[in-house]
Amino acid sequence: MRWIDTEKPALVETLRHADPEAPTLCEGWTTRHLLAHLVQREQNQLANLGDMIVRRPPGQEKYLGRLVEGARTPEGYDALVSRFAAGPVRWSAMNWGAETLNFTEYVIHHEDLRRGGDTPAEPRVLPEEEQRSIWKRVLSITRFVYRRAPVGVTLVTPGGDVQQVRKGEPAVVLTGEPAELLLYVSGRREAARVEVSGDPDAVTHFEPWVVKL
Repeated sequence: MRWIDTEKPALVETLRHADPEAPTLCEGWTTRHLLAHLVQREQNQLANLGDMIVRRPPGQEKYLGRLVEGARTPEGYDALVSRFAAGPVRWSAMNWGAETLNFTEYVIHHEDLRRGGDTPAEPRVLPEEEQRSIWKRVLSITRFVYRRAPVGVTLVTPGGDVQQVRKGEPAVVLTGEPAELLLYVSGRREAARVEVSGDPDAVTHFEPWVVKL
C-alpha cells in the first residue's frame, strides 16, 4: 500500500478548509506560503533550487513569492490547491517516486498546518500500519541527523519499539508515536508530543543542541 495515496488527499482537504493567512509551524510562512512551497517543490525544481541558493528570509523568497502572490485571491488560492492536488507530470520523479520522496514531507507539513498558531490541533490518530511506515523512515532520518549529537540517543514508541540511533553514554530517550518523533527530529520540537528522558546530564546537553547538517 502507498501511504502517499492516503496522506495527500487528507492534506489537500486540510488546505481547502484552512485560512490562507493562518500561521504555520514554518517560521515566516502562512498557509499560503506552505501551499506554494508544496507546489514549487514538486512542479518547479529549478525555482525551488533558485530560492534555496539565494536563501532569502522565510516569506521573502523570490520564486516562491510569485506563487504566493498569484494565490492572494480566494480563486487564486483554490486554483493553487487544485494544482497541488493534480500533482506533477507523470514522468516526474516526484510522481513515480512519490512514496519515497513525498510521504514524510506530507506528514510533516500537514502538521505544520494543523498545529500552527495559538490554538494547535490535537494529533491525528493515524492507522497503525501508517505509523509503522513512518517509524521505518524515522530510524533512517535520526541515524543521519543525530550522528553528531553530543550524547547517545534511543527512540521508543508507546507500542514497545526500542531503537538506539546514536551510540554513546550518557544518553537520552525520546518517547513518542512515530509521527511525533518525525516532527521532533525535523525541528518541530515544541509542537511534537515527545517525552525526553534519560540521564539528567545527557538531557541538559541534548535539549539545547541544534542540529547542523
